[in-house]
Amino acid sequence: MFEKVDRDARISQEFISQYKPYFTPASYPAKTILLQEGEVATKVFWIEKGCMRVWLNKDGQEITFQFFLENSLVSSIESFWKGIPSKFTLETIEPTQVWVAHKEDIQPLLEESLAQPAYRDLFIDVLFQRTFDYVNRSLSFVQSTPEQRYLELYETRPALIQRIPQHYIASYIGVSKVHLSRLKSKLVKG
Repeated sequence: MFEKVDRDARISQEFISQYKPYFTPASYPAKTILLQEGEVATKVFWIEKGCMRVWLNKDGQEITFQFFLENSLVSSIESFWKGIPSKFTLETIEPTQVWVAHKEDIQPLLEESLAQPAYRDLFIDVLFQRTFDYVNRSLSFVQSTPEQRYLELYETRPALIQRIPQHYIASYIGVSKVHLSRLKSKLVKG
């Protein structure tokens, strides 16, 4: 959530230092489910080192919807905030070190922070950015070919292409592993 925040800005530093005492360190091996689709999110994770993915089950098939790397705050925000079942699963892709906060520990601080205009504006900016990212991703499935989606990912987030197993990349851009392999071969030849 905070991957787009200017961490050098005074307000961001104040916010992070105010919340840090409410987080505890934890480590998880690769392929650890941190939140199962249908459960209510009661934790939020700040990724210090590692990678996570958000995916959902569609007719028995895992559809990867988003990836998160270092310095990202991750949870099912709607589930966490409203206490409703999560629409997706949150899973580590590689061994991951995080800072974890429990909702009951930070809920009063969140409410207090949202009453302060500077922090509220920070939350709003981050939430709007996340919303814009999701809108753009959704539009890419209407307006772009799988090849264009792959190239966009390659150009904008090359670390994902290098770190994440290709079957997750294929799921993310909406193709099979075989199709992705053919697509990459075509791009290398072209």
